Amino acid sequence: MNKTELSSFDGQRPCYRIGAVATLSGVPVTTLRVWEIRYGAFSPAKSAGQHRLYSQADAVKAGQLKQLCDAGHGISGIANLDAHSLNRLLAQQRASSTSNLRGGAESHKVAMAVVGSVIASRITAPQFTLRFLSHSIQVTDVFEDLAEATLATFSDQPKILLIKVNTLNDSAREQIEHLAASHPNLQTIVVYNYGQLVAVEALKVLGMLVRREPMSDSELSDFISSVLLVDASTSVGVSGLTALIPARKYSDATLSRVAGISNNILCECPRHVAELIGQLASFEQYSQECLNNSAEDAHLHAYLRAVSGSARAMFERALEMVAVHEGIPLNDGEPVVASLSQG
Repeated sequence: MNKTELSSFDGQRPCYRIGAVATLSGVPVTTLRVWEIRYGAFSPAKSAGQHRLYSQADAVKAGQLKQLCDAGHGISGIANLDAHSLNRLLAQQRASSTSNLRGGAESHKVAMAVVGSVIASRITAPQFTLRFLSHSIQVTDVFEDLAEATLATFSDQPKILLIKVNTLNDSAREQIEHLAASHPNLQTIVVYNYGQLVAVEALKVLGMLVRREPMSDSELSDFISSVLLVDASTSVGVSGLTALIPARKYSDATLSRVAGISNNILCECPRHVAELIGQLASFEQYSQECLNNSAEDAHLHAYLRAVSGSARAMFERALEMVAVHEGIPLNDGEPVVASLSQG
């Protein structure tokens, strides 16, 4: 039997294999199994070959559970709720999210330039933008291909450059590197269908997020969310900061030097803060590598990357406050001055 074939539509009839449910809902297969076995979220039938068979209602429920978990609900508290209860919670969540966006959409707006008209259409679709509950994604430029993007002048100041190419070969890599170098302040995300491993790894080394299609809307939104601050409104207290996670400010050498400074007023605070920044930066890089290298549990790795990057940026701000107080130079020059923005 085909895993998604229906002889007659029935929302309760077992018809989907677990892989199909994962594709439809954006929930990894391993997570679906945990939700079923540990929390009793589903009771799938079994085929003659002992494969799990899920109903249409199960596939819908998996998507509902994912949306609620993304919004902060614990799976243990919602796994056994019926469709009506889940829909009510989702309606409440959407109402709350809409209110928050109306109150702070400008401060949470993220401008994005896109190479590839098809993927741009996905990004701007209402069902896609609803996945960004705390940010407003605005596509400011759309280019048909890399050649057009390379010659064009961006109409706004985007923070993210999303590139879709069918084939990621050496020629495409060179074009992408040239385009990214022309816009060094952008976080570059590359999505491709077929590619050469050498080209893929070269872009990853440059700090780009790279992922092969196919990607569901959930996976693509997770990929983009991984470069956004977890809480853009109060993130690091720096005036004018956008919702994008800022690049790392201090090298390992600078952090090592600060950690070695003896200080009798703040005890070991400079050392502890510097060490925390180094640890968070390392975990941020590790999470990005997991996100780049595996589609499995991509939602988790995207969230971990966003959390660690946001925390690292906050502690960099804290280190600057410590440096102001103690007159510690952070850039191998003069100490940070007391006029540093507190805002």
